[in-house]
Amino acid sequence: MAEGTPTTTAPATRPGPPTTGATAHGHAAAHATPFVEIGRDAWADLAPATRLPLTETEIVQLRGLGDRLDMREVQDVYVPLSRLLNLYAAGARNLHRATSDFLGERAQRTPFVIGVAGSVAVGKSTVARLLRELLSRWDDTPRVELVTTDGFLHPNAELERRGIMDRKGFPESYDRRHLLRFVSQVKSGAEEVRAPFYSHTSYDIMPNAEVVVRRPDILIVEGLNVLQPPTAGRLALSDLFDFTIYVDARTSDIEAWFVERFLALQKGAFTQERSFFHRFADMDEPEARAFASGVWRSVNEPNLIENVLPTRSRATLVLRKAADHAVSSVLLRKI
Repeated sequence: MAEGTPTTTAPATRPGPPTTGATAHGHAAAHATPFVEIGRDAWADLAPATRLPLTETEIVQLRGLGDRLDMREVQDVYVPLSRLLNLYAAGARNLHRATSDFLGERAQRTPFVIGVAGSVAVGKSTVARLLRELLSRWDDTPRVELVTTDGFLHPNAELERRGIMDRKGFPESYDRRHLLRFVSQVKSGAEEVRAPFYSHTSYDIMPNAEVVVRRPDILIVEGLNVLQPPTAGRLALSDLFDFTIYVDARTSDIEAWFVERFLALQKGAFTQERSFFHRFADMDEPEARAFASGVWRSVNEPNLIENVLPTRSRATLVLRKAADHAVSSVLLRKI
């Protein structure tokens, strides 16, 4: 199934902080890692003077189904992250200005682009929405746009024609050229760029609806496969990002969140007659749990293992979640 429907991912091994092991001579040898791991309390202390600009009501409205996001989590984790992203965006503007001066030209300012990746049901959509709101409260980045890769899925009719409807959410189910062209146009400073609109109710692209992006200060692109590397020497979407985030958790935890989210959707969105998943609304709970677990094992776990999890090490920053959905530590790529 596709992004935004019952699916998930499965981190088994993780990027981590330097660890030590005994050598033949009894000395501790550090294993190389591109990340430094920062515990939650230490991370929260990095921006103690930055106030929380959101109300509790706004936070409740932003969190996704199954998320336990609260004001403490936002203040401890996401306010410092928004400050770090603000510093990176300012650095990018300064570099752009210096480069323009070096070239003797006045090139127009281009958006700072952030990629957010990770499993379905891990909470990356909530992270992306929350960062959009926090970053838009900084004085120098008032215009922040969020686009999900769902809009670049091939329409269901095309997936059926190709025989890959059961692989919706896998890389081949996306119009990757269209997505790359869209972000390239935004990144180049185009006045207006349009993207397709995906309906989670109909589980398909809406032919008469669009998402319009007009020269944002920051563009956030959220999706399963946004960190995939280039192939055959071609430009990849990830080449266009200025900063990337991977939302991480243990496989067993994500699977549990996925199943619980399916049960919640079954009692909510699936009850709508126009919902693509309406046929699942009358399942009893044991049947629904079994069905959700089957979807996880046959579709989402393979997609995670083959395509999503291998991209985690390419992120600038990894948010590591515990079983209760709370971020327990942050892994930041060393500069």
